[in-house]
Amino acid sequence: MNVCGYDQELDSSSPIRAEVRADLVEASKLPGAAAAAKEMCQFYQDHRQGDRTHDLSQYVSLALNLGPPPDFTPKLQESDMPPDATYVLGFIPVLKEYYAAAKLHSIWMKHQPEYLALIDQYHDPVAQMISSIDNYLRMPLSGYAGRSFTVYLEPMIAPGQVNSRNYLQDFYYVVVSPAGTNIHMDALRHTYLHFVLDPLIAKRATALDRLKPILLSVQRAPMSEEYKNDMGLLVVECLIRAIEARTPPDSKLPEKEREALIQRDEAEGYVLTSYFYEQLRDFAKANQGLQDAFPNWLHNIDVLSQKKRASEIAFTTHAAPDVMQASTRASQKKIDLAENALASGNPAEAGKLAQQSLQANEDPGRAYFVLAKVASFNGDMEGAQADFKKALESAKEPHVVAWCHIYLGRILDLQGERDGAVEQYQAALAVRDVPSDAKAAAERGVQQPYEPPTAKRQDEDKQQ
Repeated sequence: MNVCGYDQELDSSSPIRAEVRADLVEASKLPGAAAAAKEMCQFYQDHRQGDRTHDLSQYVSLALNLGPPPDFTPKLQESDMPPDATYVLGFIPVLKEYYAAAKLHSIWMKHQPEYLALIDQYHDPVAQMISSIDNYLRMPLSGYAGRSFTVYLEPMIAPGQVNSRNYLQDFYYVVVSPAGTNIHMDALRHTYLHFVLDPLIAKRATALDRLKPILLSVQRAPMSEEYKNDMGLLVVECLIRAIEARTPPDSKLPEKEREALIQRDEAEGYVLTSYFYEQLRDFAKANQGLQDAFPNWLHNIDVLSQKKRASEIAFTTHAAPDVMQASTRASQKKIDLAENALASGNPAEAGKLAQQSLQANEDPGRAYFVLAKVASFNGDMEGAQADFKKALESAKEPHVVAWCHIYLGRILDLQGERDGAVEQYQAALAVRDVPSDAKAAAERGVQQPYEPPTAKRQDEDKQQ
């Protein structure tokens, strides 16, 4: 990027950047290097995103998903690569050619001691931050087994740039360029909190389903769309922001200013931040670890009260940029995107993505479930019925299985086949770990035939 015109904040960058760029200028005089650079830079110009932040972001994603030089072999199949990295995947062959022609390995070896010195400079502050969080949360280190949190210091990017990533749910990365003596500890800390706390949500599908009505109250908030459609992401982000308010870098921060942080976060849409902030008040005095305390906090959330309170919040017009990009925290499978499109009121896009998910064999049960709902929205009851049945053949998630039976029961009710409808509702009730919302809907179905939805019922269905 530096060879091809990436000059952002060059004057205020680390001296290492200028030194390496000077070596690259000399390298261009080597046989074949100028031609390789021209081809590489043509690719770079053809794949510009319109702003320097996104230009950088896509190459950071690519770099994190490649093996070492000189081969730069992708670590994942193309279908599993992050979308922004996939967009520049064609950069690999021209990079390999330039790497060899410009003898980049020798340039790296020359400057490696400077990189190591940079790591030494910031090692202790980062280690102290991690230790401080671990001590506060009182969570067992065994929970980190098989997972990693990695910080890359990269002075070749503009100072102050931070790129956080989460791949395959277990690998967390922060790529940061120090600005003077500032390493953006707040961003490192935020990403590390995700590394520690994201697994708490993994097996709490039923508890999160109960909280979904709260999402209806945040649809006009300025935060990223992912939080409006995924209760787990919203819960974790609110918990992290509550912890950041409870344990700010300045431990003497007045309570009034801490509360102002909470108000700012909730005005952006993170409406459970104050709830977790209050839970943390007693947590600090107890001997229990957060891993043990969190399930009770989740269970004790009063959904109706929190939904009402959230609906009364005056949301701001814009939110601060995410520390972690949406595309890196959530898996980038087509089925996830299809479900998000459906929840956002775009059935046409949802259907298209669900078909792509089927072709990739990601999760046929969920894909057919989305296709069935799309057919239902389009008034194609025959197609919906067929797809709900296909979903049942391969679906594993209790939520999907239960609601397939419920929707099939409702279709049969509308067709006047009451006995068959009751069988479907009873099948939903027999699903192990049936979510509370599905249980209530199935019980209603057993008691009386389904009727076309009222406005209230439409709100309920919109959540499923």
